[in-house]
Amino acid sequence: MSSEIVKSIQFICDEKGLNYDTVMEALQSALAAAYRKDFGNRQQNIMCVFDPETGDMKMWDEKEVAEDVDEEQLEKDQEELAKRREEARKEERELSEEEIEDLIRFNPKTQIMLSEAKEHKKKVKVGDTIKIDLEVPGDFGRMAAQTAKQVIIQKLREAERNIVFDDFKTQEGGVTQGVIQRRDRSGGYLIDLGKITGILPQTETVPRERYNLGSRMKFYIASVDMGNRGPEIILSRKDNRMVESVFEQEIPEIANEEVIIKG
Repeated sequence: MSSEIVKSIQFICDEKGLNYDTVMEALQSALAAAYRKDFGNRQQNIMCVFDPETGDMKMWDEKEVAEDVDEEQLEKDQEELAKRREEARKEERELSEEEIEDLIRFNPKTQIMLSEAKEHKKKVKVGDTIKIDLEVPGDFGRMAAQTAKQVIIQKLREAERNIVFDDFKTQEGGVTQGVIQRRDRSGGYLIDLGKITGILPQTETVPRERYNLGSRMKFYIASVDMGNRGPEIILSRKDNRMVESVFEQEIPEIANEEVIIKG
């Protein structure tokens, strides 16, 4: 990866208001994941450092040194652990520490046995962290450039979602305008709010009120939450607070509390 790409990252960060360090951390994590997928294995805890000045990368497998355990007994205990987890899952609960304290626990992805660790570093003890250097193939640079582009696109999307979320979160409990797009499977409506689509559940509609597609209406912003796919905005047409919010927008005396609406 060349320094020109790094300059491009910095330019986009400045233009879009992204944190450069956050993007670089995400880039290094993505590079480590890409390396593990194509050149490593699932048992490696791969870390990556990318030097923005030179474009060089360093990869290593980072593990905590643990006591040696009998591998045959470890395999039996892992099978037993899987059985206990399945039983707990059927009972819809999590296993407690007391229920598994009799089992040998060893995570080959994040841990390495003492005897094996000494093959890489003689002066090492249980509890130490050991870094096993990995070779970076020459053609990995092209993959790194593509990964950088993907990370930037992802971060831009996250930033845009956060901007929309913050914008509507400040409007929560207020009234906004939107255009009715279409009806959803649950009987509610999808509302075009400009930057995002809001949801008007059937339970928040007014009986006998017409909701014609393409019509512009006012909606009460009942809740704004961040979901897995981005901001989730729930709207209402029947919330009692909607009338009060509309009056506050239209009548300055109510907004200034010179006139109070009593229910």
